[in-house]
Amino acid sequence: MDAKRGYVPEDERNFSSKALETMKTASRHISFLINEGYDLKQATVFVGNHFLLSERQRLAIMRSLATDRQLRDRKDRQVQLSEAAGKEVWIDGFNIIITLEVMLSNSILLNSMDGTIRDLAALRGTYRLIPETNDAIRLIFTVLRDASVRRVNILLDEPVSNSGRLKARIADIAEEYMFELDIRILREVDWVLYEKENVITSDSVILDHCSSWINLAAQCPDLKKTGLFKVW
Repeated sequence: MDAKRGYVPEDERNFSSKALETMKTASRHISFLINEGYDLKQATVFVGNHFLLSERQRLAIMRSLATDRQLRDRKDRQVQLSEAAGKEVWIDGFNIIITLEVMLSNSILLNSMDGTIRDLAALRGTYRLIPETNDAIRLIFTVLRDASVRRVNILLDEPVSNSGRLKARIADIAEEYMFELDIRILREVDWVLYEKENVITSDSVILDHCSSWINLAAQCPDLKKTGLFKVW
């Protein structure tokens, strides 16, 4: 069964050239409001209603925007992948794997203001392995191997379905690579990552708390073959 992670039939209309221009105009309004202290979700509802945006378009905008202060802080704490040579990294497992599954499925990916690549899969606690899962895991490991990372820590959210199956799949594939590897299933992945350096995620809350982070998805060579949508 072809799952095509992150695909919605209406996306052709939601992200047409005309729709993108409207979304960019709406994003400018929302950016102004959030920089003035308004809540992102409330600002998106207000502006989205004015521009008659679909829920999918609003979600894309919310995942793409950040305040000027957030952008400065995230940039200050971002480190390059090359700086992780000989060190350990901490991976927000579902976050990065799902994004790469979406990329490999040729579904919608967003080029966000902070430089991260985000998806619109919105699995909301439900997850199952798909044909692209193995390639997504291998892509992560290949990029980290080429960067000479010493140790890889992968954290998976316990409440998400099939976390155990994903852990087993990651462990199987990891045998092809020469890493120190630790895979954990935890209830509070975010809280653990808040205290870490060299965190690999695009989760905005984690990015605003962790000591340092790496924009791994943007380093993946296959990303250049994928259409990235900029809605701001």
